[in-house]
Amino acid sequence: MWKKEREGWEEERKRLATWKLCCLDSEGKLNKRIGELEEDYDELKDKYDGVVGELDDLKNCIIQKHINGFEKGLRQAAFFHQDVDITDSKFDVNKDIIDEKLVKEDESSADEEAEEKAVEEEKGAGDAEEVAPDAAQ
Repeated sequence: MWKKEREGWEEERKRLATWKLCCLDSEGKLNKRIGELEEDYDELKDKYDGVVGELDDLKNCIIQKHINGFEKGLRQAAFFHQDVDITDSKFDVNKDIIDEKLVKEDESSADEEAEEKAVEEEKGAGDAEEVAPDAAQ
């Protein structure tokens, strides 16, 4: 009886030892993979930070080109119309001529949206009138 029980315990011990080795092997593989992923993350983070910096540089370059273009236009206006003082505070890149008035662009965009909506409503009413005569026939 003891012998049979002892054999059962030995088999169980061997099985558990094999399982333990399998788990330790898996743990080693997972730790290695985690290390590789951490290295990849660090590399990708460095690349991302570099791209963000480059994007900021490009944005600043575009803004500067727009400013330079505006200033060039002012110089040309002063050259062709020498009676215009380009140092006057009326010259502002954030303003535009709307209905022969100098207004800030954000104010004009709200007016433009209202005008567009009114035009669309008129168009919709005109389309409805065109459809009605056809339906009566």
